Amino acid sequence: MKLVIDDACYAHKEIFSHFGNISTIAGRDITSNSVKNADILIVRSRTKVNHVLLEGSQVKFVGSAVTGLDHIDQNYLKAKGIKFFSAQGCNSMAVAEFVISAIVNLADELDFDYQKKTLGIIGIGNVGARLAKKAKLMGIKTLLNDPPRQMYEHLPNFVDLKTTLSADIVTFHTPLTVNGRHPSYQLLNENNFHYILDKTILFNVARGGIIKESIWQEYKTLANIIDCWEDEPHINLKLQNTAYLATPHIAGHSIDAKFIGSFMVYEALCDFLGKKQDNNIKNLINLDKLFINKNNLKNTLNKIYDFRQDAKAIQDINNFENYRRNYPTRYEWHHFKSKITLPIA
Repeated sequence: MKLVIDDACYAHKEIFSHFGNISTIAGRDITSNSVKNADILIVRSRTKVNHVLLEGSQVKFVGSAVTGLDHIDQNYLKAKGIKFFSAQGCNSMAVAEFVISAIVNLADELDFDYQKKTLGIIGIGNVGARLAKKAKLMGIKTLLNDPPRQMYEHLPNFVDLKTTLSADIVTFHTPLTVNGRHPSYQLLNENNFHYILDKTILFNVARGGIIKESIWQEYKTLANIIDCWEDEPHINLKLQNTAYLATPHIAGHSIDAKFIGSFMVYEALCDFLGKKQDNNIKNLINLDKLFINKNNLKNTLNKIYDFRQDAKAIQDINNFENYRRNYPTRYEWHHFKSKITLPIA
């Protein structure tokens, strides 16, 4: 059996080699010629999986080791009878930690009490729900918005988009969709940007295109935190230069998230092929607890991982893709012990 795997998939040799012959290729360089004789294709976010890539190939299973779906033509895969699996939720903890770390740093540097702020979370899927739990642990009031969930689940604690955009801190965690009853493409646009005020802290850690950047770049906010951009890696320089944090789509790039993404695809592939799982694979990132001795939450979180280094790394935007591919080692908070209570739920 032949497997073509994005070389950024974590521990691809250790996890997938016993299925057959592996070819590893940078995600942007996977082409129709690369996969024409492959049985299995495993990607991350940089490979467009569609008829252009797969027509005429023998691929029968596609696994995506990331949560986003906008790079996958699911209708084509279904029509061709190709099994598809996406590692939904694999990076939810990592992204939530990114947001909380930014809020804690901003509270210190701008001298405000985050417990007196409202946090508007748009999109209450895996990431949004995780972030809401962390915010609750920290005493932050949340305003939750998710029309698709509200429509089917009739949740009493959700609010409309206008109310959510009026929060002190607004963060987006929706997939990027252009069709359907609730498309998220340019969800924040010229018709509703006026709800964002000059005292608002605004995040996009979801997908580029959810906030209309041509409007955003002209808008005064208290702080912008931007990890997801339109037209990556050719990012908006005006937004980059005015952002508190401008990072290269790495909010979900913890070692844990990358491992979980690969492992979830591994589980699905075992099920697809009827193979028994190797239980030892679960132990690939087990660590002894590391102790951080800092006197406040900000210093503790920055000692674990300081996201300001990611912004500095792409001051020259030519480093965008290379930095993502060679991202520093970053473990999630549950690997650490501290005299400061960490919101690890």
